[in-house]
This record gives sequence, C-alpha cells and structure tokens, in this order.
Amino acid sequence: MSATTSSARPQVASPTAGVSENKVRVVTPSLIAVYAILVVLCIVWIVPVIYTISTSFKSVQEFMTGAFNFFPAKWVGDNYMRLLESSASYPVFSWLKNSLIISIISASLSVCVVALAGFGYSRLEFKGRDTLFFVLLLISMFPTVVNIIPQYRIVATLGWVNSYWACIIPGLGNVANIFLVRNFMKGIPKELDEAAKIDGASDFRIFRSIILPAIRPILIVIFLFSFTGAWNDFLWPTIVFNDINKMPVTAGLQLLSSQMQGYSNMGTLMASTCLAIIPTLLLFLFAQKYFLQSLNITSGLKG
Repeated sequence: MSATTSSARPQVASPTAGVSENKVRVVTPSLIAVYAILVVLCIVWIVPVIYTISTSFKSVQEFMTGAFNFFPAKWVGDNYMRLLESSASYPVFSWLKNSLIISIISASLSVCVVALAGFGYSRLEFKGRDTLFFVLLLISMFPTVVNIIPQYRIVATLGWVNSYWACIIPGLGNVANIFLVRNFMKGIPKELDEAAKIDGASDFRIFRSIILPAIRPILIVIFLFSFTGAWNDFLWPTIVFNDINKMPVTAGLQLLSSQMQGYSNMGTLMASTCLAIIPTLLLFLFAQKYFLQSLNITSGLKG
C-alpha cells in the first residue's frame, strides 16, 4: 500500500528547474541604444570600404560621366589590369612586399622587446624601477609629431633613410604595449618565481619556462596590433622613403594619389587601395579565433 501511494504521489518540480531554458533577455532602452550605436559605427566603418571595392571595378567611361553611383553599372577589371601593366611606374606589388617585410619583422621584434621589458618592470627588483617606468609613460603621452624631426635626424645619421630599419626600429619600444604586458605579468603569482629560484632556476629560465607560456594571450594581441600599426603607418614612411621601389604601400599610395589626377585614374587608385587591404584582412580571418581569445586579458593566472 505504501509503495502504491509513493508511486502515485505527484512529483513537485524544483523552483529552479527550467530557469536556464526559459530565461528571456529583457530588452531595455539602454540595450536598444547600445545596439543602435554599434550599428551606426558599423555602417560608418564598412560603407567606405564597400564603396572603395565597388569603385575599383568601375570603367573609365563611367567616371567620365561624373554621375555618382555607389555600385558600378558594369563590373570590369580594367583597373587591376592597368596596375599590372604599369608596374614599372607604380610598383604596387613591390610596395606590398616591402610593407609585408616591415610589418612582420616589426611585429616579431616588438613581441620580443615588449616581453623582456615587461618582465623587467614587473618581476625584477632594482632601484628606481617604478619611477623610470612612469617617466616613460609620461614621455609617451607627448604627441607623435613632436618626435618626427629628432627621430629623422637620428635615422639619417645612422644611414637608414630608404631602409626598412627606419620603419622597424623606432616603433619597437611601444610603451603602451609594455604597460599591457607589465600589468598582465603582475597577475602571475610570484610564488611560482620563488619556487623556481629554490630549484636553482635563473631569471631567464623563469622568464622562458614560466612567464612566456602564461603571457601568450597578450603577446598575440601585441603581435596583431603591431603588425596592423606598421602596415597602416602613413606619416613616417612618407618622410623617410623617397625611393619608389623601397616604399611601403602607404607611402606608395600617397605617391600614386598625387600623380594620378582626374577621374580617369580614380579606379586605378581604388584598385591599388583594395590590394593594400587584403593582407590585413587575411590576417584577421586566419587569426580571429586567437585574437578574440586573447582579448580576455584578465590577469595572468589569477582565478
């Protein structure tokens, strides 16, 4: 009888059962405002890119009409063929190669320099360490244009004008990147360093075996940012390069823009601009998973 009663007893659902399945996101005015701002920002960024791509496929005759069409009436590839034919006068592919070399070397060396500097400012003990670091932070707040003349004099003295090193070396000690790595390393428990020192590990061994694996996410972020920054740098390359065959793509596009006047050459300029977009686009497509994971720079091993 008791067995029958217990089997017939209704099952009382738990108060929390099904909450996760039936959880409904509440749409608030602030949430709508955030999404509206994001949509506007997306439009502001993506519309010029789409217009650049569509313009690169317009014919010269369509430009000569003077009418504004967001998309071409007829899609043609003449502008890209014109770039191939005029490679001696406008070596766009050489510019792309130069930018690729500068960006890869600059990003790789930046990761090494920033990692070592961050280790020194966060883990090594020496007199005046914090004071020196905050002095560097203060200097980094000066406008970049203030340093152009003395920086050019140094580069010219070293004989680096029209050289890759003129664009690589000055950007290696980025204080903002050092600041990120330093703060990231501060989240790694120092007990790991002390335990390694008890076992006889040197500072370099601690850096190589303990710190480097832990700071890999932030180093990926720094590599991507350094690559993009070196690729998109415009002002400095136009100053230190005057040899057309050694220019990076930003300086080359500036030269191309100044020499290609009139609507008839607008499509060629847009075609070269589209080619300049491809490497950074491919970098993001292949590295977006690591990039998004790396943005969670909560601190080291804490948690």
